[in-house]
Amino acid sequence: MREEAAVRGKAVIYLDHAATSWPKPEGVLEAMNRFLREVGANPGRSGHRLSIEAARIVYDAREALAELFRVRDPLRIVFTHNATEALNLALRGLLRPGQQVVTSSLEHNSMMRPLRSLEQQGVEVTVVPCSPRGELDLAAVEAALRPHTRLLAFNHASNVMGALLPVAEIGALARRYGLLCLIDAAQTAGAVPLDLSELPIDLLAFTGHKSLYGPPGTGGLVIGPRVPLEELEPLCRGGTGSRSEEEFQPPFLPDKYESGTPNTVGLAGLAAGVRFVLQQTVEAIRRREQALTQLLLDGLRSLPGVTVYGPLQADRQTATVSFNVAGLSPSEVGLRLDEEYGICCRVGLHCAPSAHRTLGTFPEGTVRFALGPHNTEEEVAQALAAVAGIAR
Repeated sequence: MREEAAVRGKAVIYLDHAATSWPKPEGVLEAMNRFLREVGANPGRSGHRLSIEAARIVYDAREALAELFRVRDPLRIVFTHNATEALNLALRGLLRPGQQVVTSSLEHNSMMRPLRSLEQQGVEVTVVPCSPRGELDLAAVEAALRPHTRLLAFNHASNVMGALLPVAEIGALARRYGLLCLIDAAQTAGAVPLDLSELPIDLLAFTGHKSLYGPPGTGGLVIGPRVPLEELEPLCRGGTGSRSEEEFQPPFLPDKYESGTPNTVGLAGLAAGVRFVLQQTVEAIRRREQALTQLLLDGLRSLPGVTVYGPLQADRQTATVSFNVAGLSPSEVGLRLDEEYGICCRVGLHCAPSAHRTLGTFPEGTVRFALGPHNTEEEVAQALAAVAGIAR
């Protein structure tokens, strides 16, 4: 299945799946190529056969995601360009001045920046601190609630160290107090089982280009039945192909939140990526990544001069591992890994300064290895040998 990756003729080991998965399954490339070569039309804007086929491709992506997330109604899946746009839709659409939102200190800037912007407009933002190992105290979350609390907004897993937050318990807390629960699943959709028929999650933001194996520019927001659509404002308004006789935005799903021509070629690829995940099963992908992650964790922790961050247990995190080498900056380690060993990873603050303050690694950040299910034990061993060589 997996061919040796190469850039400009040089073999590489790709350990940056938390940023975007690569290489993509062959079916993703084929689906995108087929759309551009054989379909190419604008979905829902015309009645001819190619427009109808384009609309079918978009709906197929909704159905695949509904199957993956166990969502009964595919129309409750609203497409966006990425998880960031989905989070902005949920946060800006729901929160009003005078209301409170509770979040964690492990959030990505895709959550933090819109929250800080809303804070300047009168929304109260309460950040519950996590431990350096990524542990969240649910009692502290409950203690932070106020009569004007509207929303609990948390990531499912840290993009810095992979720590998994207890989203089922967070959602249950929200239900107990009559609140809504928003979960950022950018790091977990496709990599960790997410059954929305069981989990008490009202809004789920996901991206297509990571563990769903779709192309960049795809993502979405799952809107649960407890969310009042009349209170969730769209980010933008415009043509939807529906109710074209009216100059007001349609009030129904998904059209209320999907204005303008969609990224149909991207959604064709996303549908193929999700079908790939369904065929492999999330459970099998999770088992594979856990085994690789534990090998990586154990190996890094055994190296002198290397500090590893996070839960340090593969069953409590995603396949994302952050570390530092004593006496060297993360940027220097990353450069040497790339130039001397052909290892692609990410260094720095990973767009999550609050998480790095929680770890105690701000402002330098960390080196981040992020595995995917197509990485091998041999590649993990080569990565460990490279870090050992640099540490020496």
